[in-house]
Amino acid sequence: MLLGANVSIAKTGLLHAVEESISYRANTYMIYTRSNRGGNARPIEDFHRDEANELATQHGIVDPVVHLSYLVNLASPKPETFNYGVMILQEEIIRVSYLGFRYIVMHPGSHVGSGEKEGIRRIAQGLNEVLQGDEKLWICLETMAGDGSKVGNQLEEIAQIISLVRYQDRLAVCMDTCHNYSAGYDIVQDFDGFLTQFDKVIGLERLKVAHINDSKTPFGSHKDRHENIGRGSLGFEAIHRIVNHPVMQNIPLILETPGGLYREEIALLRGETDLLPITH
Repeated sequence: MLLGANVSIAKTGLLHAVEESISYRANTYMIYTRSNRGGNARPIEDFHRDEANELATQHGIVDPVVHLSYLVNLASPKPETFNYGVMILQEEIIRVSYLGFRYIVMHPGSHVGSGEKEGIRRIAQGLNEVLQGDEKLWICLETMAGDGSKVGNQLEEIAQIISLVRYQDRLAVCMDTCHNYSAGYDIVQDFDGFLTQFDKVIGLERLKVAHINDSKTPFGSHKDRHENIGRGSLGFEAIHRIVNHPVMQNIPLILETPGGLYREEIALLRGETDLLPITH
């Protein structure tokens, strides 16, 4: 099981991310290489890549993930927003390639009123402008919760985006347990059924990353509100089954839960403790 968390790049960049992951006893991790508040990104050469990778190897930490900035919205009908997203994604591919990572997770985007069909077309257009076909990484489209005007709530929407992109072999999927449950996929009672549907609609070979979160809101709520493992509507038993499912082995499983309880939650999911984490 590759289990880790969303960690910080404060001060020493990748070195800080690896050190934080070691403190959680994680064996993978996820970072943002730039602030979601905008502005210029830190030079990627300042991320202490080589030191970090050596330390990660010593501690068995593998297959880290980068999450694209939330400010990227390729579904937007506004030219300036769309063009900004294309530029940032192009930059991020270069930055992530320098780090040697294999996955960039991105939210497909929000159509903000132009409609789902147009949003899907715009996302595919942006990906076609960015992808050259020789990338050594995958862009992983994240499944969404159904809130607002977001695109990618249903597996069919993700499949439609992929079908419109020229270099489809550079595209993959990041599932999110909170998002899927909130969007109306009953992964608590029938995770195997969800995987069967995923395989039929998209293909399980494209499932490269998973975000592991409980949900503050009930099934089918269409709200994106993460909760600590075992403290939400999915519950510990369901999430434990999911992370231990054969299909979920050997892909990065990333916690994005609140409260800074990653060490406790990782131990819980690994069966190293039977105590549920206490939320703040």
